[in-house]
Amino acid sequence: MIRETISEIEAKLQNSASISPEAKRELTELLARLKGEVTELARTDADKARDIASFAQASTNEATRPEKDQEQLKTSIDSLSGSVEGFEESHPQLVQVVNRICTTLANLGI
Repeated sequence: MIRETISEIEAKLQNSASISPEAKRELTELLARLKGEVTELARTDADKARDIASFAQASTNEATRPEKDQEQLKTSIDSLSGSVEGFEESHPQLVQVVNRICTTLANLGI
């Protein structure tokens, strides 16, 4: 399910006309890293891994809308960022990837 969710996000990014090719490339690379990190997390905490993938999907949906709602975008990005709180020690790469995704998506809303 997690891999499917991330694959759906990747497809949405590729089909989005509102995102530059550079941003698509960066986000695609980050999503590949996220897929590996949440797959690893799923071995010990499947529910949390699903939550992170779902928040990533919601954030991407908001960021790729042709007419962005800045409040919704901020809320979804904050939720994604918050979903990895407490993993700094056990999964530092996961936290780093999610934070980069959040920054990139936030910059799309500018």
